[in-house]
Amino acid sequence: MGAVMSSEDCGINENDIAKHVRKALNDYFKDLAGEAPSCGVYDMVIDCVEKPLIETVLNHAGGNQTRTADLLGINRNTLRKKMQEHQIK
Repeated sequence: MGAVMSSEDCGINENDIAKHVRKALNDYFKDLAGEAPSCGVYDMVIDCVEKPLIETVLNHAGGNQTRTADLLGINRNTLRKKMQEHQIK
């Protein structure tokens, strides 16, 4: 695996992603109307983002798990574990 690059170095518009996450979270908390969340918000957000992230990169890599892991900057075994967790074929 190569050096860790910032989203800017990779050409990803971090502001667009952050804007969507902020909106979703603001909507989530608005719907709660002051009540406490029933689950850990951090884990909920990671789960919501991780599955489409893996699916999209896997599709871009033509289903090649080694290439997908490289693109994600994670170990192939970690990718396979996360694919199992999210039931990604």
